[in-house]
Formats: sequence, structure tokens, C-alpha cells
Amino acid sequence: MRLVWMVLALLISSVASATEVQVTVVEPYADMHTGPASEYPAFHAVERGEAITVMSSHTGWYKVRTARGVEGWIPGNALAKTILQDNKTFPIDDKNFDAFQQRLFEVSVFAGRIDNTNALSANAAWIITPNIAAEASLTQALGEFSENRLWLVRLQHTAFPDWRLSPYFTLGAGQIQTTPTATLVQSGAETRTNDLLEVGVGVRYYLIKQFSVRLEYKRLTALTERDAFEELNQWQLGFSVFF
Repeated sequence: MRLVWMVLALLISSVASATEVQVTVVEPYADMHTGPASEYPAFHAVERGEAITVMSSHTGWYKVRTARGVEGWIPGNALAKTILQDNKTFPIDDKNFDAFQQRLFEVSVFAGRIDNTNALSANAAWIITPNIAAEASLTQALGEFSENRLWLVRLQHTAFPDWRLSPYFTLGAGQIQTTPTATLVQSGAETRTNDLLEVGVGVRYYLIKQFSVRLEYKRLTALTERDAFEELNQWQLGFSVFF
């Protein structure tokens, strides 16, 4: 029986040592906190050149132990500035960003301008593949002489979905409804609806947890009954939440 306990102890110690990783601090110092959050007070500073052992992780924080046996927690961004024994940086797992890359649905709100008119937009997207998404949007732009409502469906292609800052391109179609102001209506102007084509480019930056920020430019072409098409420029900035 005693032999069995000795074997179990050896197995447990070997597993523990396999999961623990030793790194060296290369920044001037790294603060250790009493718990896995910035709200916990910092009680010890690990100096440059000092080795620490990474024991476990919790919500972006890592429990470490110094060579003198002092144990505490440091954030992932501080641990990313340490090096392993082979002089490589410590790999930080970002589970939130992994979830972002595997999202299925996304909703967004934007504020911006269509030519010289303020505009607000709401979007809903279905992520088909990491590179391709189908998106529908509703935009309202209230100008001095008319109110415009735009309905669009589009395909969005993200060039580098594994980048936190990634460009994307859009191609869409829909309709634009233009309603003149009350003064123009009295003078005989009528509400008109025209087909709409869209070509756009944007950039997305993943912020934290379920949020990202997007900046977009779109070239809109209204297919009017006149000989010349009506061209509109749209700029917008907004936030997205994914599920």
C-alpha cells in the first residue's frame, strides 16, 4: 500500500511540473497582485532578470511563484512581456478572441454621414464562414430638405479573420426611399423609391469580450429614372456585438 501512495505522489508531482512553466521578466518590473483582477492590490514587484514559475490561469490573469516562494497574480499583458528558456515570448491564450472568430451572429449600430446628411444605421449579420458574412442593414438619414431610408443586403468579405485589426470589403443591393420635407410636399414633390447598389470597404478592430469597433466607407449608386445615376458617399463608425 505504501508503494502505491509513493507512485501516486510521483505521478501527481510529474503532472504538476509538466503544467508549470518558468519564464524570465525582461521589463523593468512586473507587479504581482493578491488576486486575479486589477482591483486586487499589488503587493510585490518582480524585477528584470528574475525568474518566475507560471502555475495556473484565470480570466486573463496568471498565478505565478517567484524563486523565493512568493505567490501572486499578474495580468496576461505583463506575462506576454516575459521570455521562456529558449528566448521566445510566453504564448498567451485569448479565449475571448477565439470566441470572436467562431461567432455565428453579429449586430451593429453606426453613426455617420451620407454626403452632407447625418445618418444612423442598424445591421444584423450571419457569419457563414470566417471570411464571408451576409448582412442586412437599415439606415435613416434626415436632411434639411428630405428624409432618406435605406434598406440593403450585402456580402462581406474579411481578408484576414485571424487578425485583431482586419480590413473587409462589401458588395450589396437594396432600395432608398426619399421623402421630401413638408414644405416640398406642399409644392408638389412626392416620395420616391429607387434601387440602390453598394460597394464598400471597412476595417474592424476586436476590442474585448463580445465587442468590436468598425469604420466603413461606402459608395452608393441610386438607379434613378433620370439619365444620370445618383452617387452618394457614406462614412460611418460603430460598434458590433457578437453571439
